[in-house]
Amino acid sequence: MSDIDPATGRPTPRSNAWRTALTVLQEAEPPFVPAGAHAMTVVIEYPPGDPGTPPHRHSGPAFGYVLEGEMLLELEGEPERVVRAGEAFWEPGGDVIHYQDGNNRDDVSLCFTVTMLCEPGAPMLTLVDEDELARRADRRAPRPS
Repeated sequence: MSDIDPATGRPTPRSNAWRTALTVLQEAEPPFVPAGAHAMTVVIEYPPGDPGTPPHRHSGPAFGYVLEGEMLLELEGEPERVVRAGEAFWEPGGDVIHYQDGNNRDDVSLCFTVTMLCEPGAPMLTLVDEDELARRADRRAPRPS
């Protein structure tokens, strides 16, 4: 396949860069997608050392990518982990508590993007109160010493 060069009227070869341009960052099979879900893509930026959003949940699955810095990510039932610039992450949403998404570094900012599949009419993010955190404490992975 080629395009026509307007100056010469001759075909010009198309680049083959598209053949190697795609890099898969992650693949996941979310446990559910809310009926009638809509997609929302956001960019989150935290200053150095910021703890991020308090414990919360999302109405549907969320897929993210760290653009700059390092995120300390912790989801219910999983140990906390560091997600660095250039790495992808996801969470199932629904009933799963998202404990941490803060900046793991105190010397650089954190910037990440997230695409969420949101339940219609439900908030994109719902904070979890202290009573619920206490009731579900057995679902949280052991904390580092």
